[in-house]
Amino acid sequence: MDKLYRNKVVILTLILPGLLLFLFAILGPVILSVFYGFTNYSGMGSYDMIGFENFANLFKDDKFGLALRNSLLLAIGFILIQHPIAILVAVVLDRLQGRAEGIFRCIYFIPNVISVAVIAFLWKSVYNPDFGFLNKVLAFLGFPGQINWLSQDNAIWSVLVVLIWHGFGWGMLIYYTGIKNIDPVLYEAASIDGADQKNTFLRITLPLMKPVIQVNVTMAIISALKQMETVYLLTGGGPGDSTQFTANYLYQQAFESFRYGYGNAIGVIFIVICLMVTVFLNRVFAETEA
Repeated sequence: MDKLYRNKVVILTLILPGLLLFLFAILGPVILSVFYGFTNYSGMGSYDMIGFENFANLFKDDKFGLALRNSLLLAIGFILIQHPIAILVAVVLDRLQGRAEGIFRCIYFIPNVISVAVIAFLWKSVYNPDFGFLNKVLAFLGFPGQINWLSQDNAIWSVLVVLIWHGFGWGMLIYYTGIKNIDPVLYEAASIDGADQKNTFLRITLPLMKPVIQVNVTMAIISALKQMETVYLLTGGGPGDSTQFTANYLYQQAFESFRYGYGNAIGVIFIVICLMVTVFLNRVFAETEA
């Protein structure tokens, strides 16, 4: 077996499928995006090389700035609202044990297996100013019941609620898996030493969950930048671009406004931001572990 794994032909055969997948599914599209970002290509016909014009225009584009701001708001919502709740729910699920643990785990994950189109239609009905469930509940409680939740002033907050709710299951499941991988002996030792649940959580669970938290936070920020389908189906980026997000704006520029080169420039900036976020978070978590 050792001779087999030392054989260069065997090694090449084993790594070739993954290497080809990386080249054609990841590296190739990235290189093409960079190339088209330097052109005025519309998606059809010929094009000219225009240098850094697309990238320069991005810094003057107020709509792109608004899309980045909304993506940042969503990332903050993921990190400060969704993830703390997801960690607490994961801890509670881990302590439930038995059939209840499996039932509630499935219930919390249900939104993630529902079609995005169904999610958008469902929340449009909930937010409807005339017959929506939310306004009906508010009217029943004695509050004004004719609020337009998808108006220009309210739409961004309504969309953030949907996105945070929809992605909750994934975040919770990752934290739940991380907690399950912690050695139970550590909890038993803490219990023998007289540690209560609060100290056990702060001194054992959280420190050992740092790698999981790092991965989950990184994925949350990247997810916030690439939100597209739910936003597109729920509001289309409106009204008045108030719910515009980076990926949704990229799609509109590339495939609706036929500014394919400009859309690819947005894609390149998106990749750069994701790399910067990953490097920054790696350094932050490395410093906290030191």
